Amino acid sequence: MSDRWARTLMGGYRWAGAAAYPFVGGYMAWRAGRGIEDSGRRRERYGRSDKPRPVGPLVWVHAVNESETLAVTGLIGRILALGLDVVLTTGTLGSARVARERLGDRVIHQYAPLDLKPAVSRFLDHWRPDLAIIAESEIWPMTILELGARRVPMVLVNGRMSERAYEGWRKWPSLAEALLENLSLVSAQSEQDAERFTALGARPVAISGSLKTDIDPPPVDELEMRRVFAQIGKRKCWAALCTHPGEELAAGEAHKKLKTRFADVLTVIMPRDAARSDAIETELVGLGLTVARRSRGDKVTDKIDVLLGDKEERGLYVRLVDIAFYGGSMFGGGGENPIEAVVLGSAVLCGPDYARCADIYDPLIAKGGVRLVKERELLAGALNHLMRNDDARHRMIDAGTKALEQMRGALDNTMRGLEPFIHPLVVKAKLGSATPTRR
Repeated sequence: MSDRWARTLMGGYRWAGAAAYPFVGGYMAWRAGRGIEDSGRRRERYGRSDKPRPVGPLVWVHAVNESETLAVTGLIGRILALGLDVVLTTGTLGSARVARERLGDRVIHQYAPLDLKPAVSRFLDHWRPDLAIIAESEIWPMTILELGARRVPMVLVNGRMSERAYEGWRKWPSLAEALLENLSLVSAQSEQDAERFTALGARPVAISGSLKTDIDPPPVDELEMRRVFAQIGKRKCWAALCTHPGEELAAGEAHKKLKTRFADVLTVIMPRDAARSDAIETELVGLGLTVARRSRGDKVTDKIDVLLGDKEERGLYVRLVDIAFYGGSMFGGGGENPIEAVVLGSAVLCGPDYARCADIYDPLIAKGGVRLVKERELLAGALNHLMRNDDARHRMIDAGTKALEQMRGALDNTMRGLEPFIHPLVVKAKLGSATPTRR
């Protein structure tokens, strides 16, 4: 495809989006009705905001889902520490929860504008970012074109290009190049990702590693953690974290088997989507298990089989145990990032479907820091082995810690790549704060 056709296609995308814009409201209302959108903040998706732009340089960081948002929290922390303001946009309810839990009011959180010209233009007119940082593989044509037209530097961090996406873009090489040439830098996760971005026309491209390995442990209410630990006492305890449909039932079945060996065993379940908690409780009660729910403030008495973590306390659930099964890996979903549990000293188990986080799991499995559970029926056996064998559990924990040490460093690498773009903003912010206010 020629450059002329690429420009024609992008122009068509621009005007098609503008034409469709008046009809998007019904679709967004439908999504809000199904709980996919935040009904109280839908206007942000149209680029509107009630929050004022802060005075001085502003960095826009964009991450769509929960995993991407978690990955950039450390990067955002570094930028905030330099004295710069950040507006963070995300695309899902889960990612908004991560932003709230990890960053609180230190950033301005907004839902990402729809990739339609009226919404993107309104967003950029209001926030006027001095630098745009985009996470992983979020190549939104209208957003990139509008930022390019305004000469706002764009950096893609934690860059990832799957084989499927790469093959798709290869069919439209001129279009890919016309978009990627707007990026001031691509900071790729791996050599393969870097090669793919380069082949599609991105310049320059650096290899920084995965930011997902450099995340910090989630915060926790220390007083509340001590209170829950006091309730649990010396009971054998394990957790199924970030579970997807079907995995809570598997955890309940594993609990029943474990209970024949450990009468006092406690299972902690933190579903990825707390909105499913009523259905999960019904499933577990159907197995004959007693359930305490954090959202109700239930106490963990010695009669409780399962503590259902259906409240925004991720930092608590991860710290309650030293054996954790990570969900999204048993029945589809591609796996969930286990780094938090590894950092906090847990032996980690996962199912066979972890392709979405293979770059994290493969080194951990190879070094013995994560054990693969190939079938749901084997979960109870793996848990029983680790509960009975302190040496085996501690060896897994130590292996995970050592493997993680070798995997880390992406955050420092990414910050070095961003330095030419961020340093002028830091200088500008300091000069601005030193300028006397006129009366």
